[in-house]
Formats: sequence, structure tokens, C-alpha cells
Amino acid sequence: MAQNEIAVIADPHFHDITYRPGGGGGSAFRSLADTCASTRVFNESFPALTALLDDIVSRDIRIVVIAGDLSDDGQMSTMATACRLLERYSDRYGLRFFTTPGNHDLYAMHGREHGKLFVNEDGSQTLVTSDPAIVAEAAGDVVLTQEMHCAGYPQALDMMKAFGFFRRPDFLHWETPFGTSDDLAQRCFEIRSQDGSVVTSMVDASYLVEPMEGLWILSIDANVFEPRNGAKNLIEEKSYFDSTDAGWNSMLRSKPFVLDWMTDVARRARRQGKRLLTVSHYPLLNPLGDTAEAEAILLGRTGFVRRSPSPEVEAAAAATGVGVHFSGHLHVNDTRVVRHGDDFAVNIAVPSTVSFPPAYKIASFDGASLNVETAMLWDVPDFDAAFDAYRAETACSGADFGDVLEARSHGEFLSRVMTLNVTLRYFEKEWPPELAALMERLRSADIARLVESSPLPVEEVATVSTLEGGVAGLDVVADWYRLRTARELALAVIAPERVLLYRSLAERFAATSWPEWSAQHRLAIFFAIMRNYMDAQPSDRFSVDLESGEVVARPLGRTLLRQTGTA
Repeated sequence: MAQNEIAVIADPHFHDITYRPGGGGGSAFRSLADTCASTRVFNESFPALTALLDDIVSRDIRIVVIAGDLSDDGQMSTMATACRLLERYSDRYGLRFFTTPGNHDLYAMHGREHGKLFVNEDGSQTLVTSDPAIVAEAAGDVVLTQEMHCAGYPQALDMMKAFGFFRRPDFLHWETPFGTSDDLAQRCFEIRSQDGSVVTSMVDASYLVEPMEGLWILSIDANVFEPRNGAKNLIEEKSYFDSTDAGWNSMLRSKPFVLDWMTDVARRARRQGKRLLTVSHYPLLNPLGDTAEAEAILLGRTGFVRRSPSPEVEAAAAATGVGVHFSGHLHVNDTRVVRHGDDFAVNIAVPSTVSFPPAYKIASFDGASLNVETAMLWDVPDFDAAFDAYRAETACSGADFGDVLEARSHGEFLSRVMTLNVTLRYFEKEWPPELAALMERLRSADIARLVESSPLPVEEVATVSTLEGGVAGLDVVADWYRLRTARELALAVIAPERVLLYRSLAERFAATSWPEWSAQHRLAIFFAIMRNYMDAQPSDRFSVDLESGEVVARPLGRTLLRQTGTA
């Protein structure tokens, strides 16, 4: 057994494709249209989680830490199936799971309603929902069932009780910020609306566990369900701010006692010689790093920008002394270091197996260092289980999803979906319309000519566009997003000649000071961010010095088979 190795996975977003709505017939396949407009794939999560667990077993690893979002959206049926799957691997292979709640796993104290569209055999869709109010307004086939309800803290934690949230006889040590009781009634705090007019009691599910001699796993519940000013009915979803965009930015205001506890745990770990591994669902440091300001200028307050921790959070994180923190939520592969005086913090962002790049982390302690390896999950048996449903859907709807169904592996499918995300999600949700239109009509040869041109407003760039030569602008943007989410892992997927092209364009645009109103100014920012992603901190195989926070790349990294057809 690999005694010293710990698998850290994030955001499996398990969706049960074997589910039958309401116990009857029908399909549980989500649509390809929903998939290509989301930050993750849905149906592919079912085979991916099994393949992920099989990979962990094959490496003889027995301790698995899950950085939140075990489930698709916390639906009762889905969560129950996901928990049974983990319990089966515990019984059969001795895996020991320790998880932290994600924003998709539960909602406040009473939960919330959910509705999803599932694809029928003929390509039409049926709405399956737990919300009676939606049924009355819905057109077409509808199934009403509480199996789609997302639970609140008490019910959700009871379902996940085997995964660290409650004391077990085999634990050498277990505690919470409130003491050693695992009774949820003893693990509540008061949370207030921003104007102080509404006060309610909320569970905090953080815990510290020693599953084996000398190893402490610190699981932080960074969900913050803050009541809205004037909220009347605290059972309703609309009475709270969703924790999705809040994360650690709300922790400083609403749950400062957790940071005090983290500081105390880190101090005791050092004094007692314990190896401390800290995890929460949300990034503790800003994964955009030096590109945060540039991205805000280029695209505005994107989801990435809104969900990034503030400088105040980063300073507080360093002051706790926990050192290294693993996170999920953003589905990115990234390593970030901040320093404040003698204090430092390192955030290791763990990618999801249902977004590009599909991977997880393997951590091992070696003296005063933490070694980290990124394990890819490129090949997944039955990754195409939903493809026939997708074909029926496209035949019924007439939608064009390009060559995405020609993918020959799980990883290639995710990469092709990333290309579709550009037009079906990112241009719609993140990009200023004029900038999106610019990239849609340019090719890399046009962009290169702009470096030699005088400054031009965006609307006049068409005068230098030949619509031929080099890489299509949409593919350039897709590579930008691959680098944004994968960092150095993307360099094994993007064709080498493209990497050289992007570096050259970044250097050439940076050599001139462009007026802010010009298209060249925006392109200069775009490629500067791209170069920053390519030159980011090591995030594949690396070591973290636990005394200094220094991150050093380790040799002999894994070779990723290059996909074909999209890069």
C-alpha cells in the first residue's frame, strides 16, 4: 500500500445516468446542448468517477480527499447513488474518503428545488423537477419527484456521514471548530444579513481528522449561506445569497472563527510534528494571479474574477500558517503562492474530471516537502455512453455541434467541448460583443498583420482581414481557455507550432505601446495573459518546501498523448 500517498480529487459532479425519473421509464441523459453551454459535462461524469477510483486503486493509494461537489447538483437520488459508489470502493478496496461540502452538494439548512431536462429516445426532452411551481408552467412532458430536491446541511451530511463529517472509532483524532462533539446541534453558528436585520443559525461542517498516525486532514467548509436583507421565509432558496460566487471572500465576514481555528490547528500540527493537509472547495488564493487585473480590463467581471479571493483573504490565509491548501470549484489546474512578510500560503487548484483537463492530484510528504503529481484521466471506458442520445437529440433539434461526437477518448471529448464552449458559453457570458465579433472574423495571419499596422478601432479591423492564413480566431480563443484552465498541462495538447505562434504574438504586441481605444491594445492584453498562463508556476509535477513555500518543478513528468482533430 502507498502509505504516504493521498489522492486529492475535486468536482466529480457525479450524475447518475442509470436513474429512472420517479421510478418509471425514461432516460437520465442530459442534453448535449446543456453540456456545451456549461463549465462541465454531465453524463460523462458517471463513467469518469468509476475510472478515477479504479486509477486510484491501481496506484495502491488508500486515502482519498474530495474537495467538494461530489454530486451534480445535490439531487437526492444522485447523491445517494454517489455515496453508495464510494462506500462500495471502501468495502471492496479499503479506500478511506474524506470530503468537504461544495456549493453543488447542499444548500443552507432546508435545501432547494431542482429541475433538469432529460433526453428521450426520440431526441425530445422531459423535464424532471422537484418544484411544483414549475410543473404548473411547464410545456411538454414533466415528471414531479422529490428525488430531484437538493438537501440542506442536516440531510446532506447524514448521507455523506461515512466521509469524515462525523467521528468514527478508527480515527486517531477528530474535532471541529466547536470542539470534539459531532452532534450538528453543537456545530452551529449565527449568521447575519449584511444590514444585521436577519439572523439565523447555520451549520459549519469543517473538521480535523487524523486517519493514520501523523497525518492531519483539515477539511474546511467554506460555504457561506448569508441571509438577504429583510428575508422573511428562511426556508426559501431566494432568502440567501448563493455561496457560488462568495467562497472565502465571505468567510472573513461571516465565519472568522474558522480562520482562528485554522491558525490554532496549524500551530498544534507544527508543535506535535503532524503532517497537515488542508482542503476546502473554494480557492484560498486568486488563481488568476498576475492576470486578474488584465482579465478584468479585457473582459470585465467574469465568473473567474467574481469568484477569486481578495488580497485581504490572501493575507489572512498566509497568516493562518496552514501553508498549503488544496481547492476545487473553478475546475482549473493551477499553483499559486503569496507571501506577506514571513508568512506564505500555497493554493493548489485541483482540476475536475468532467472539465478540461481531466485530472486529479497525488500528494505525498517527504520530510519538509510536499510532493505533488498530477494524474491525467484521458482515457475512460464507456466515455461515449450518451453519444446515441446526443445523436437523437441533434436529429430532433437540428443543432450543429461540429465534430464533437468524433472524439475518441474522454479527454479529447472534453477538449472538443471546450472549443464549443467559446461560442455557446464564453462569448455569450464573458466577452464584450465587439471583441467576440473581432475574434470570430480574424485568423492568426490577420492578427500578425495588425502588429505591423497603425492602431485601429475594433470596428475598422475588417479592413486588414483577409479571412485566410493561419489559425482561426475561434481556435485561438479555445487555446486561450485551455491554457486558462490547464496551465502547463495544455502545452501537451496544443500543437507546438501554435505555442510558438502565441509566444511570438505576445512578444510582438508587447513591444509597442498601443492606445487604449485600439484593437491592438486588447489583443496585446489577450496574448500577454496567454503567455502568463504558459509561464505559470509548476502545476504538473512539483514540490512545495513546507518551510519556505518555494515551489519547484520535478523532472520526469508524464507524457500526454496529443489529441487529434482539434489542436
